[in-house]
Amino acid sequence: MLLEGKVVVVTGGSRGIGAAIAALAGRHGANVAINCAPGADEARAADQVVALVEAAGRRAIVVEGDIALPDTSTTLIERTVAAFGGVDVLASNAGICPFHSFLDLPPALLERTMAVNLHGAFYVVQAAARQMRAQGRGGAIVATSSISALVGGATQTHYTPTKAGVHSLMQSAAVALGAFGVRCNSVLPGAILTDLNRADLEADDKRAAFEKRIPLGRLGRPDDVAECVVFLASDMARYVTGAALLVDGGMFVNLQ
Repeated sequence: MLLEGKVVVVTGGSRGIGAAIAALAGRHGANVAINCAPGADEARAADQVVALVEAAGRRAIVVEGDIALPDTSTTLIERTVAAFGGVDVLASNAGICPFHSFLDLPPALLERTMAVNLHGAFYVVQAAARQMRAQGRGGAIVATSSISALVGGATQTHYTPTKAGVHSLMQSAAVALGAFGVRCNSVLPGAILTDLNRADLEADDKRAAFEKRIPLGRLGRPDDVAECVVFLASDMARYVTGAALLVDGGMFVNLQ
């Protein structure tokens, strides 16, 4: 087990990639703190992830809160430490992707997307890093960026800059935190079928076009990303920091 005895914090952990990361961390021996957005539906989804962690013989807690607010990250880390005694790994995964055309994109949508995807990542990385520094035993931070950090999208002009920002944040944090033994890396998922993009990707013509472009011939699954996150969080990646790992089935390099 790659995370035996570790404490892992996962933001956006109630669904999709975040849920897969949390569940897999439990199977690899970690206790898990799951952040989810406020609301009954999210709480129920998070409870299902808790059940998966507990089925693996580990413990999990849920901390609801809007990741765009600085206090949410502070509370998340404080409650994790109270429950489990510390923080070893942060998977900064929370994000939104409300597709919208560029020319009539409302300021409120831009600001909300920035607040959740980029500002929220900054706040939770900072809070976790402060705790890791205080503990004095290092740690690992893995942020979910996106292939969209590297390519454009006509209906993602508000989204792609946030994912480029997350990628850049991990590079700078790797430099800022290396002296404390804290490694910072990002994963860049490609077309991963989740609740976030299911309606968009499951349209027959779009799904077929993506599958044709992806050399491995299929859309990604949340576990495809989660396994890379667990690797980067583990001691197997002890000399990896400031890196960005594409998890896209080869989509980015296929120019056909």
